Amino acid sequence: MAGQQKLHAVQILPANYAERLTLDLQADKKEALKVNGIGLAVMLVMALGMHFVVPAQTLFSRSAGIGLFGLRLGVLGAAYIAYIVLHEWTHGVTMRHYGAQRVRFGFTGLYAYAGSEEDYFDKSSYRVIALAPMVVWGVIFALLQFAVPREWFWVVWLLQIGNISGSAGDVYVTCRLARMPADLLVRDTGVRMTVFCASSAVQNDPS
Repeated sequence: MAGQQKLHAVQILPANYAERLTLDLQADKKEALKVNGIGLAVMLVMALGMHFVVPAQTLFSRSAGIGLFGLRLGVLGAAYIAYIVLHEWTHGVTMRHYGAQRVRFGFTGLYAYAGSEEDYFDKSSYRVIALAPMVVWGVIFALLQFAVPREWFWVVWLLQIGNISGSAGDVYVTCRLARMPADLLVRDTGVRMTVFCASSAVQNDPS
């Protein structure tokens, strides 16, 4: 029907859909090592690369006094904890934007998460859901880098490193989905992601 709003999330899986892929980084240690390895590599590249532009020693500079040095470290720690919460909140807000009925937040002991038990998201929506925190906070931190004094630069840059490297799992999932059928549906509980495709697509999958 003309003008009908497209549904980005459904609560009932179509009858002709079957499970195609499951990712659970808590249970699948091999997959977790791969994602964590990618994140660590990104972290090292960003840290070492920026060191040649703005030396990392500026973070530890005590030229303005031990009090300011301690303040920078305190702000960094508090800001990173806040960022973790805001990262998952951004996932949650995006899920709600695309029609999630209920979003659950939690902490597994290893990482925080946002997820939905009842909803199945289409491919384009889930791509935005997965990448939204990295993009949104990446832009915010990039703007802050130019607004803070030089001795505060590495406080913001370390938050940016945490943002990009910590989003390795989100990017990895997005890349895994990129070559899959356009009509797939994703159920993400926060600790486990399951991809469903039309049965014909699953049967014709050469893998």
